[in-house]
Amino acid sequence: MATFKKRGYKKSLKTKNNQNLRDSSQTAEVFEKLDSGASISEKWIIKYQNKILSGLAIIALLVLSFISYDRYIKQPREKEAISELSQAQYFFDLALASNNSDSLFNLAINGGEGKYGFLEITKEYKNTKAANIANYSLGMSYLNLKDYEKAILFLEKFDSDDIFLKSISLGSIGDCFSELNQPNEAFEYYQKAFNYGENSYTSPKFLFKAALLGSQIGKNRLAIKFLKKIKDEFPDSYEAALVEVQLGRLENIVN
Repeated sequence: MATFKKRGYKKSLKTKNNQNLRDSSQTAEVFEKLDSGASISEKWIIKYQNKILSGLAIIALLVLSFISYDRYIKQPREKEAISELSQAQYFFDLALASNNSDSLFNLAINGGEGKYGFLEITKEYKNTKAANIANYSLGMSYLNLKDYEKAILFLEKFDSDDIFLKSISLGSIGDCFSELNQPNEAFEYYQKAFNYGENSYTSPKFLFKAALLGSQIGKNRLAIKFLKKIKDEFPDSYEAALVEVQLGRLENIVN
């Protein structure tokens, strides 16, 4: 038994030695391949190093240019635009609370007291937050002055993630089209208004307007659908108290 174990042990050592030789050979092959690959990469880098360095320099320059533009041009320009906007917005707020609103809306639009109005801000400070707000206020000013085409022009330029302001701007475009006797366009914008970020303030307001207008242009079933939506989803809204009368009228027409 002892002899068998001894022989087996010797045989095992030989096998391990052979395995080690094979592993060493495979490892050497791997390193040779790695060396070959590294050599190819080095040659490629050497060949194109000027283009690589130029590319990196361009990227670095672009990054520095962006940082410089943002810090030394964009940010100061934004602050300047907001400063100009404040006076125009002051006239606009006064107009909303005044009986003599037309002259104040005109001051808000065209400027006064040495300050820009909304119109000039949209031209002088394009692509700023202040210019975007000015588009909204311009649209609402023209709406109040009954210049509906100009109101539409500027309200359509207004862009915002604020669900209330965006909904109001879309609904106000609907009001403008309604005043211009373009009911189909008005109906479309009222739908956009109540669908944009549903909420208890603007959604029932524009659902009701869409329902009333829909009943005038032969879209009675849609009008009923909108009225029921107010009743079911916005029961505490002002418009909910007006729904039953309109529902009864339209359901009689449809049936």
